[in-house]
Amino acid sequence: MPVRKRGNKLERWEIALIKAMVADGRWPNDQDILAYFTRPTRSINHRAISEIRTGAKHATTKSAVPEDLDEFLASWPAIDAETGLSLQGDELLIKAREAMIAAVHTFNSAGLTFRAELFIVTAVIAWTYLLHAWFKREGIDYRHTKNQNGQKFVVKTPSGADKFWELGQCLKHARCPLEQGAKDNLAFLLELRHEIEHRSTNRIDDAVSAKLQACCINFNEAIKQMFGAQYALERRLPIALQFVTFSPDQRAILKKAGGLPRNVGAMMNEFEGRLTAEQQADPRYAFRVFMVGRTANRAPNADLAVEIVPPGSEVAEKFNIALKEVEKKKYLPSEIVTQMKAEGWDRFTMDSHTKLWKTLDAKKSAKGYGTIAIGKTWCWYETWLNRVREECERSPEKYRTASAGNAGAHLEQTAQIV
Repeated sequence: MPVRKRGNKLERWEIALIKAMVADGRWPNDQDILAYFTRPTRSINHRAISEIRTGAKHATTKSAVPEDLDEFLASWPAIDAETGLSLQGDELLIKAREAMIAAVHTFNSAGLTFRAELFIVTAVIAWTYLLHAWFKREGIDYRHTKNQNGQKFVVKTPSGADKFWELGQCLKHARCPLEQGAKDNLAFLLELRHEIEHRSTNRIDDAVSAKLQACCINFNEAIKQMFGAQYALERRLPIALQFVTFSPDQRAILKKAGGLPRNVGAMMNEFEGRLTAEQQADPRYAFRVFMVGRTANRAPNADLAVEIVPPGSEVAEKFNIALKEVEKKKYLPSEIVTQMKAEGWDRFTMDSHTKLWKTLDAKKSAKGYGTIAIGKTWCWYETWLNRVREECERSPEKYRTASAGNAGAHLEQTAQIV
């Protein structure tokens, strides 16, 4: 049986309002009061209302004054029109989305010269709010604390407010939900921000653009995995367009004119020197693509302007592109089976996997599903994992029992924003 998240609880301001509603007498039914405080990002059991009504819990919390209750009712439901999020209850999640949207809009704005610095500062705010929202939902106290005379105290700001974790502290927490590549990307941006915080810099946009793009994609993927696909940003920020292209000579001149300051270059080299080759190749750390004019032979089918060009291909030779193929993540057959079971396909076995790859002749090199990597052991790429997932979704009655229908969480495909 699923365990209710610790973060699914009423806040003090809500408890005060509920007490005022109970005292008012217009809501004799606990379920009627509950309707005002349940939202998609947080469910509350009606028992919580009963405990407040009887005084079993929250006895020390004072009731809201009638004027505050009237104001609450007059503005209810106070929600964000685009997402349906509560403006007060989901404030952190709303701020996270708006900060990342602002970061991307700032970077894409025409006429700005120092765009990377502005993006990094705003994106760090977005990620901080996002992780705070997740910690809050999970019931994790994300305030700074200290021990004094054997007692634990919450650290306060000079104005007396609670001091919350900065992004670096959020990334260090044992339950931080981000994958390592995303953490490496943010650690890089934080270190770069610290390096340029009190110094004037030349343009660094070209040098860090791959990291900034990865930061956007990671954020979009994270917000969907943590809170739901309905809060993704690709509909709001689908693709960036520009009016000009650069020849190789023009680009060389721009890069020469905008050379990195020595301190920034040294910081970047030192940071990446601490990463393994696998960490540096992770697209969550730095996202790199080659863009061309079309992706289909027929014009009506050329819907996207992005294509991944393999080294040695006809397109690569034609445009004289210098490409380096990064190491792809590899999966053993047992890992494929384990992953499918984790996603709820409990009837997908090693025998199912063997029959599937033989039926599809998946080990044929031209298909690019895998390679011999560990001794003489065949390993599969991410493309094969996606193909297996697709097969399971096509034949759910074959690979999943009815009782396991809701057991596994379906992993969504990564959405990309530019």
